[in-house]
Amino acid sequence: MHVTLVHVVVKPEAVEAFIAATRANHEASVQEPGNLRFDVLQQPDDPTRFVLYEAYVSAEAAAAHKQTAHYARWRDTVAEMMAEPRRGVPMHGLLPSAS
Repeated sequence: MHVTLVHVVVKPEAVEAFIAATRANHEASVQEPGNLRFDVLQQPDDPTRFVLYEAYVSAEAAAAHKQTAHYARWRDTVAEMMAEPRRGVPMHGLLPSAS
């Protein structure tokens, strides 16, 4: 299982718009054939901080996600909302196993 933790810091005035754009990306991403999870997490003590937990069956499936129209639309829509560049941290998902 290929997991990416995407850390995002959003400008305070853009939080609601970011959530709306990310909801659309989430709803399309969970329909991708290689997607196992696509969770959107917001930090309780700082609502400008988010983590996207993206789990795919393989690195190839995760790469295919980056080629979708919904990802490109999200990337372009939220670019100006970010207070700093987003940071993706790739992880190997061990448990639970993808099989």
